[in-house]
Amino acid sequence: MSATPPATTAEPLLLDVEGMKCGGCVRAVEQRLLQTEGVRQASVNLLTRTAWVDLEPPVDGPDGDTTDPLPALLGSLEALGFQARLRPQELEPASQRQRRQTDQWWRHWRQLLVALLLLLVSGLGHLADAGQLAWPGPWPLLGRPWFHALVASLALAFPGRPILIRGARSALAGLPGMDSLVGLGVASAYLSSLVGWLWPASGWPCYFNEPVMLLGFVLTGRFLEERARYRTGRAIEELSALQPDHALLLLGDGPPRQVRVGGLRPGDRLRLLPGDRVPVDGVVLEGDANVDASSLTGEPLPRSVGPGSELAAGLLNLDGSLVLEVQRCGAESAIARIVHMVERAQARKAPIQGLADRIAGRFTLVVLALAVATLLFWWLWGSQHWPEVLLTAPAAGHGSHGHGAAASPVTPFSLGLQLAIAVLVVACPCALGLATPTAITVGSGLAARSGLLFRGGDAIETASRLQAILFDKTGTLTLGRPLVTAVRVVGAAPGSPAEAAQAEQLVQLAASLEQHSRHPLAHAVLQQAQAQHLPLLPVAESLTLPGEGVQGLVEGSGLVRVGRLAWLGRCGVAVDPGLEALQQDLEADGASLLAVAGDGRLLGLLAVEDQPRTDAAATLASLRQQGLRLGLLSGDRRASVEGLGRRLGLRPEELAWDLRPEQKLERLLLARRQGAAAMVGDGVNDAPALAAADLGIAVGTGTQIAQESAALVVMGEGLDGIVRALEIARRTMAKVRQNLAWAFGYNLIVLPIAAGVLLPGYGVRLSPELAALLMAFSSITVVGNALLLQTTQKERPS
Repeated sequence: MSATPPATTAEPLLLDVEGMKCGGCVRAVEQRLLQTEGVRQASVNLLTRTAWVDLEPPVDGPDGDTTDPLPALLGSLEALGFQARLRPQELEPASQRQRRQTDQWWRHWRQLLVALLLLLVSGLGHLADAGQLAWPGPWPLLGRPWFHALVASLALAFPGRPILIRGARSALAGLPGMDSLVGLGVASAYLSSLVGWLWPASGWPCYFNEPVMLLGFVLTGRFLEERARYRTGRAIEELSALQPDHALLLLGDGPPRQVRVGGLRPGDRLRLLPGDRVPVDGVVLEGDANVDASSLTGEPLPRSVGPGSELAAGLLNLDGSLVLEVQRCGAESAIARIVHMVERAQARKAPIQGLADRIAGRFTLVVLALAVATLLFWWLWGSQHWPEVLLTAPAAGHGSHGHGAAASPVTPFSLGLQLAIAVLVVACPCALGLATPTAITVGSGLAARSGLLFRGGDAIETASRLQAILFDKTGTLTLGRPLVTAVRVVGAAPGSPAEAAQAEQLVQLAASLEQHSRHPLAHAVLQQAQAQHLPLLPVAESLTLPGEGVQGLVEGSGLVRVGRLAWLGRCGVAVDPGLEALQQDLEADGASLLAVAGDGRLLGLLAVEDQPRTDAAATLASLRQQGLRLGLLSGDRRASVEGLGRRLGLRPEELAWDLRPEQKLERLLLARRQGAAAMVGDGVNDAPALAAADLGIAVGTGTQIAQESAALVVMGEGLDGIVRALEIARRTMAKVRQNLAWAFGYNLIVLPIAAGVLLPGYGVRLSPELAALLMAFSSITVVGNALLLQTTQKERPS
């Protein structure tokens, strides 16, 4: 299946969804979205709490208006208990983003302080209950049953209330999740303690400290998980920070005025000082400078810019003062499109996550059934069959009303209830839900910081299992800009001063004739004349013959012709037969020849060739070392393709030339039969092949990253990004498999232990507090393992 997103006439929506805590929540949100009319696909990311929604093509209503599906989507999620909103297209200003993050962190810190306070009160209550607080003062009060009941009631009424409400709401909707399990466990411990305290004759266990410690551990674990989640999603924050909040606007002849970037419009003129970041996409009107594009494209070396150069938002001006004209701003700027692409990529899950989501969607129901079975088993049968399990530890404090943190069960019902609560709390659908998105989010963010834009987790998974990569030629393996590579003067002694002067005259004559032509070879000649600082001569009676050449009267030189050597021969220009060897030599590597004639005689030859990218040979060699099959599909002539293949180390059987677009597709489909194949193109002319490949890779697109036919966009002018992208994809999927193994393994091991499998033979029992701690540790482990992707990347030599 291709990793390329299907074409659609409706732009996919990206929603922020609040309230998701586990894989069960993810399953519930996805199902509700897919049940909404007009939704074709839906993908939910637990880590970033986003939903990617692919819509059906819009259908006009009876009155000709198009129905907006957004209100129905938001309403359906709100009915399920999840608040959702559309992710804005505009980049959030850095100052506003920082204030929002500060508010969020204060809420998380307050949550942590409440959790630690609960744990402290529970611990002191346990010590007071055991008579180990001999300090003067009101400390004995902590051991009173009514005080324990009051603390537990306050804990459930304030920090525990959101968990209880969300858990009950999702359970009533028929889609219980993590909050349902925790809420049921906490409520069960609280209600049984309340009954045991108010009605001692019932024999029910009384341990008010237990729900307090459960909430304390759960809230502490969620705080640590939130901190780890924030670190996994910092790539988007770092990319957003590349766009400054303010810019210097030029108004007439007055001094620059500082304005907010959001108020700029195309056509405005800006002043860019040394050390400033480019606030919007624009074109340089005045000034020269060097700019650093490493934050945007991963290119380590700065590049020089001057009048006419296009700059993308986020580039850093190293030196020089520039005047820019705004071309694209807001959501249309390069940095905004990159951030939007990364956000959509992180929301789209990898196919490997499908199994985990299907299990997580039913996992909570399985745990509830196991908890009920555990209660009934130990209450009605297990404690009678193994009576020694009731004597594993002495009861704690106050006779039959233990209030310690781990009061030992003394009745079959209390034993079954504690084990059932441990089953509810120790189960961790969070780890199942986070296993894939944590690694995908870190991996896609890591790639984005290197100028590599994956369009989703499916693209990362496909890239990790590629077996073949096919390349387009022009603009992909080559620069796509033909250059003059050789100048040969007829009749001049090689290396003599006269030859150098005649070579300059040859280039000047050819450039003068070609100055009004739009042919790529004409552009190469003009570029060569500009590089040699040769002035163009006036031309009269210029005539272009398509497919042959151009002729005209050049001032001081009479009639001059530039074009194919055979055409000059038909025009009566004398061509020495000895030039055939020179012609074959120049064309051996695929160069195109331009012959220049004046006054009826041949003056010389210009060889024009599209140069390969500087890192093309090294990139192909590295990919071959990784065991990938390579191929070159081109519509160019045979000599050009074979010449490039020899220079890049490609084998003859890996080359194909004179291919029409449909023939490229046939070759690509043939390669896919032998394993997953990628097609690398420039993202413009290769859209059909890119879409048909398992993984379409667009390179050399600069700021034009909107090619929907490519699943991976390599920004900048280098090909080595492909090697980095495949490496990141493989390491990311390795982390995914590790996380899934941990998530499945954890639940398979701890759930039987929590249910009391080791209790009869070994006396091993998980208290609900320890179960809550293990549950939090499981989620944090999954997120922490994904963060190791960033650590190993930093340790790699640059």
